[in-house]
Amino acid sequence: MSAWFMSENSLCRKAFARVAAALALGLIVNQLAAAAEGPAPDPRANLPGRQVYETYCAACHNIPGTRAPALSALQLMSAQSLRLALTTGVMQQQGSMVPKEKMPQLIEYLAAPEQDTNWTAAMMCGPDQRSVNLQASPALTMFGVDHNNSRRLSAKQAGLSSKQLPELELAWAIGFPKTTSLRSSPVIVGSTMFYAPAQSGKLLALDIEKACAKWVYDVGVAVRSSVSFGDIGSRKALIFADQQAQVHAVDAQTGERIWKANGRHDATGNITGAPVLYKDRIIVPVSSSGVGSGANPKFECCVGHGAVVALDAATGKQLWVAHTMEDAQYTGKTSATGVKLRGPSGAPIWSTPSIDVERGLIYATTGQNTSLPATPTSDAVLAIDLATGNLKWTFQALANDVWNLACRPEPAQSGPNCPSPADSVLKDYDFGAGAVLTKKRDGSDIVLAGQKSGDVWALDPEQNGKLLWRQTFGDGSALGGVHWGIAVDSEYRVFAPINDPHFPEFKDYVPEPGMNAIDIDTGKVLWRKPVTADCSNGREARFNLCGEKYGLSAAPLVIDKSVVAGALDGRIYIFDAATGDIVWQYDTLRDFTTLNGVKGQGGGIDSHSVFAGSGMLFVASGYGGFRQPPGNVLLAFRPKTKTR
Repeated sequence: MSAWFMSENSLCRKAFARVAAALALGLIVNQLAAAAEGPAPDPRANLPGRQVYETYCAACHNIPGTRAPALSALQLMSAQSLRLALTTGVMQQQGSMVPKEKMPQLIEYLAAPEQDTNWTAAMMCGPDQRSVNLQASPALTMFGVDHNNSRRLSAKQAGLSSKQLPELELAWAIGFPKTTSLRSSPVIVGSTMFYAPAQSGKLLALDIEKACAKWVYDVGVAVRSSVSFGDIGSRKALIFADQQAQVHAVDAQTGERIWKANGRHDATGNITGAPVLYKDRIIVPVSSSGVGSGANPKFECCVGHGAVVALDAATGKQLWVAHTMEDAQYTGKTSATGVKLRGPSGAPIWSTPSIDVERGLIYATTGQNTSLPATPTSDAVLAIDLATGNLKWTFQALANDVWNLACRPEPAQSGPNCPSPADSVLKDYDFGAGAVLTKKRDGSDIVLAGQKSGDVWALDPEQNGKLLWRQTFGDGSALGGVHWGIAVDSEYRVFAPINDPHFPEFKDYVPEPGMNAIDIDTGKVLWRKPVTADCSNGREARFNLCGEKYGLSAAPLVIDKSVVAGALDGRIYIFDAATGDIVWQYDTLRDFTTLNGVKGQGGGIDSHSVFAGSGMLFVASGYGGFRQPPGNVLLAFRPKTKTR
């Protein structure tokens, strides 16, 4: 989940090695401009910001093998999104290398042209069609569907049965301007969907049938997390986090802000997983890690660590903070260039926590350390006391995984802030998927978690996270294995989507992208269904890595007796939960005519972008990070009928 970064099995190993030395100094040769995507000339070539881009950015963004978004994707983003990313967001450390006086030139060169049209005003429902009925039973109240993170909807909840799913057709599409990536799961109550298209900086109350907006809440900056729903006092509230780690509580009836509060414990953390509302508190996962800082050889690497923060639901006041480690201190060691080193750092929490109501615990999963010393809380499942924030137990899946952006596949190419192979396994094997609490056939509880290593782990919560079984799919990689989530059904099966990009130059690496079903009791593999590349019918022209990135990264969703999954190359799959047979497939990698008149482009499907409710399946198509195809459309599918 270390966005835009490279690691051991990344496709960029050979390409990036050629520029590693220059990157370590913050420099790049102008010849890299020739590596830009596509033969088309750059219409902004004469702007002074082009040289700034070539000097400070092109080393990553012009190399097709890296995870960094392509220049063409960056130039679809708004000036605000770019500025935030470079100053307070995921690219803050890289942005700090750009001279202050040159930053406006860089933003001007990259940002999409400003438009005078108010796109939300153009898609408002009629004045007599804007009422929001919150009395209906909610179909979807949070990303995990429930506090156990099951990602399972019954036919009644979804309004869809497995018999209907093979007969889906596109009902409508809406597009969002200056958007390249969609990452959020909404709340669905009755005929209203509360959806936040990330880069738009808006939260929309959408009429599901007409795809018009009942109200619009202006966040002010991009939205980063999915949306959760529940009671705050007498009000029905929507909870989410923005790009600046501010948590918003919004009245679901009116779209008015209830409060806004800082959700992080330090000055740099992000909130990537969804805040979860439970009774009188909101549980916030913080993905602070310091992973990007290591790229700067002058930085005293590294600081920042993950946390879970509890907020008072009524006011937003912080109640407690559960840190994944203590604050970083100087270790007494220096880098190869004589810079003092700090640690520990890392163990961010990228995923949505689950809540064990019976035991009063929060289960949160973590990523790797980013500087030494390694801690037992990295690449781990943590059980945290819901009332106090005290750590109750830890299960560490991989020890000594210390990695940051200074690290390269070949140790000799690594920057001075990368640990040595003697001190770290250097894997970058995050838990990006949240833990799932479910039951075995005998009624006892079990905790499940999927990792980028390709592992699915089963733990016993009654025995402080004792390992019950482990099932491994493939070799794993920094972009492989389980990325954003797993799901369970009512028949004691857990479904593990495997991402595994194809790296043709690595003879010892065998990718295994596809969907897998595992017996919850035993860990036995019940079925496996690979997915394969498809570059036919003009798909390669839209996505030049279609033969390499086609795995399943987005969190899957169980609907009735079926499993829905989205692929990096824009395809949607529906699998029969019992057999693994693909019963329906749809390609979103194309242009769409949208109801709101915004030019619609489908792309990769990732993160939290598959959801359902009110008799429809929804897919947000477009994810420009990790070198995947950007896009900007929300698609709604419903069962075909003879008459309409």
